[in-house]
Amino acid sequence: MPKLTSVHHLALTVTDVDRSVPWYVRVLDLAEHTRREDPESGLRKVVLRSPGDEFSVMLVQHADTGRRVFDECHTGLDHVAFKVSSVAELAEWEARLAEFGVQYTPAAPSRTLDGATVIVFRDPDGIQLEVWADPAL
Repeated sequence: MPKLTSVHHLALTVTDVDRSVPWYVRVLDLAEHTRREDPESGLRKVVLRSPGDEFSVMLVQHADTGRRVFDECHTGLDHVAFKVSSVAELAEWEARLAEFGVQYTPAAPSRTLDGATVIVFRDPDGIQLEVWADPAL
């Protein structure tokens, strides 16, 4: 049976790519890779890449998005968790988030996976993001 090996990219619907792209670039250290706009439909897409090109995040703005607030209780995306290699790196992420004025929940034990530690914060549209360190093996 064929097996999936990784996530190629993650696409998030945002209300304003012009506001969200700089936030993701600055806060998450992603780099803008490509930008596509369709004036006819109003669809705007920006692909951001992680350092080393391990993954991509696509920010999508639909013409009818409006300013609705993200709600993880509705069917669809609940949150996005980014993995780091150690708990020590979480302290670096806390410092980075504080530097950029991002409100976050300090590193704490995960309620989902014993031994894991997680930082929780939200993007400009309220999408919950996490930086996650798995338990040491």
